[in-house]
Amino acid sequence: MRTTGLLAWLRLARVFQKVDRVATESLRWRQLSPAQVDVLAKVGSSEGISQQELADALLVTKGNVCQLLHKMEGSGLLERRPDGRVNRLFLTDQGRRLYDEVVPRHDAMLAEQFNTLSEPDQRALLRLLRQIDHSLERT
Repeated sequence: MRTTGLLAWLRLARVFQKVDRVATESLRWRQLSPAQVDVLAKVGSSEGISQQELADALLVTKGNVCQLLHKMEGSGLLERRPDGRVNRLFLTDQGRRLYDEVVPRHDAMLAEQFNTLSEPDQRALLRLLRQIDHSLERT
């Protein structure tokens, strides 16, 4: 018999997949992936962030983030600047324009996916997910 916790996890995974599919489709017009928008959003809001800090923030490995950065650097969206033993990340002018165009629109689209819940329910969901998140950090 499946426990309530397992059913909650399965539903959370299903909701994530559906929202991710909508996000991917909504970015097709700019030929961007959700991962690239995550990089744009994080670097755009934290200019000078290191590659490792970016990987930690996005919950991916440094190797995974290196591939994304290489592609985005090749597209002229960002640049890596050496700072001692680390690379600091900055958006180019083109990257900043794309950030200004895409990130607010993308964030609004993601938020809209939760409009079926009332504001108090959204806050309750956020509180519960934060509680689970913090408990997992201790393991």
